[in-house]
Amino acid sequence: MVNEAFADGGSGGRRDSNLQRTGNDWIEAAFRAARAADPSAKLCYNDYNTDGVNAKSTGVYNMVRDFKSRGVPIDCVGFQSHLGTSLPGDYQANLQRFADLGVDVQITELDVAQGGNQAGIYAGVTRACMAVSRCTGITVWGIRDSDSWRTGENPLLFDNSGNKKAAYTSVLNALNAGGSTTSPAPSSSSPSPSTSPSLPGGACSATISLNSWNGGFVATVRVTAGSSGVNGWVVAVTLPSGSAVTSTWSAGASGTTGTVTFRNVDYNGQVAAGAATEFGFQGTGTGPTATPACSAA
Repeated sequence: MVNEAFADGGSGGRRDSNLQRTGNDWIEAAFRAARAADPSAKLCYNDYNTDGVNAKSTGVYNMVRDFKSRGVPIDCVGFQSHLGTSLPGDYQANLQRFADLGVDVQITELDVAQGGNQAGIYAGVTRACMAVSRCTGITVWGIRDSDSWRTGENPLLFDNSGNKKAAYTSVLNALNAGGSTTSPAPSSSSPSPSTSPSLPGGACSATISLNSWNGGFVATVRVTAGSSGVNGWVVAVTLPSGSAVTSTWSAGASGTTGTVTFRNVDYNGQVAAGAATEFGFQGTGTGPTATPACSAA
């Protein structure tokens, strides 16, 4: 594997190194030598800040395209995906354009800052990889937040004590959905998509936060129980005209446009008094801005 050979910034060129000073063909020479030494070895290029279509990822893309056109051996490209508080709107498209060159793509060092919609971003990366047939794996950089190199950002799937976070659940739900770009079938505790369930009585509230881009959004909804706790909840979210839900995690959804009703799944329906749980969904168009309506048993 050749790692981090391209420079950050707008040039799309190579970073300075002792190897680069030998000439611009050193990666080609390394891959040809590796293939000659071990014809079965998988030859990959890996880098960071290449998660969307930008100057750096395009520089890598042009190298891979040149290699493929000249018969230089290269089998895969890795995207480290050290993400902040948003997922590039062209993340999947970027993976796909590399796959279209005839190489596998992999997510190699995934971690996501907790300050934004962490669970939604983890789920978005998972779904993007599953939607690209040549995306062959996702590796997370570390296990517990305390193990991470990103001190203070709590970017992993397990907290400092090893407890599963909402991000863990969102990844699991995305995997269980099998790569579908539509809402997964509801669990036994979820309403049938063909019916509009009546809202159970009780006290709860819901708030919504958005990560938006041109043409799409990821929404995280936080459900908070009242003074008596709840044993099941239903949240109604009204979407703007022209918007639609394309996938959901940690809830079952009834409908995809207009007012969409979300109901708890088996593991998050019981919420203690004053405590909260979260679910999320991804959609096309503009995200909802009105406060969701929550009713609970």
